[in-house]
Amino acid sequence: MNSTTPQVQAAPRTFSQLLSSTRRGARLARLLASEQLRSWEVSPAVTERAEQIVAELAANAALHGRLRGRDFRLALTLDRAAGTLRIAVTDARGEQLPALVGESVANSEESGRGLLLVTALATAWGTEPHPPSGKTVWATVDLRGRR
Repeated sequence: MNSTTPQVQAAPRTFSQLLSSTRRGARLARLLASEQLRSWEVSPAVTERAEQIVAELAANAALHGRLRGRDFRLALTLDRAAGTLRIAVTDARGEQLPALVGESVANSEESGRGLLLVTALATAWGTEPHPPSGKTVWATVDLRGRR
């Protein structure tokens, strides 16, 4: 008699932290993400890519998404069943969306290069509104190293 044991899929793991909308908060976001991914035993290659994405998105939140007295949120979702890591940074400035690659970004001397890096490292990225007035910039990374 053949029988198969049902495979239970692990629930996605999540991490979320509010951080001050400062350069120090952006740096702490990268360090916390790195430590969390190591505790989840994510491969070093994926962790390195994720650290760089978090650094860029958190820096953008602290620089462009900052409102006095408002923090930004870093959220990580590790879904091994889907083979993805989702990085999300939510700030208070919903009216100020990141410029997409190809719009004035490539010509900018002072800003926009971070999104080029996110585009190169992430499988996908985008924005979504975060009511009442904020936005979330998210990026996904394939755990198997595919782009």
